[in-house]
Amino acid sequence: MEPSHDEFREAAALRGALRKFLRQSEQIAREEGLTPSRYLLLLMIKASEGGRSTVTELADRMQLTQSTVTELVTRAEAAGLVEREQSPDDARVFWLRLTGEAEERLARAVARNGHERHRLIQMISGVAA
Repeated sequence: MEPSHDEFREAAALRGALRKFLRQSEQIAREEGLTPSRYLLLLMIKASEGGRSTVTELADRMQLTQSTVTELVTRAEAAGLVEREQSPDDARVFWLRLTGEAEERLARAVARNGHERHRLIQMISGVAA
């Protein structure tokens, strides 16, 4: 069964709203001194349980390969935005957490796109209903 015209319009509106949100959040991230990739990395670490994550967890959440996430982490660490902490339970595991500088930049970026984020969430909630 072919989707109705309204379903095509909903799909187009959602797709457009998602793209607008991504473009705006990437611009805000750049203004806060973060690349879009680094913004996503920091956001995923901060949103993890306890504000810390492993490369394996991040690769799954970000839908990237472990080698790609490892490279992102290495660069963020060199920039003073991420710290590694060895797990006391397993020497092979390193926990990643944000530095104070990263916390500040990320908080500003997330706060700045709050209006658009809330608008998009409302739109998605309306579509899902």
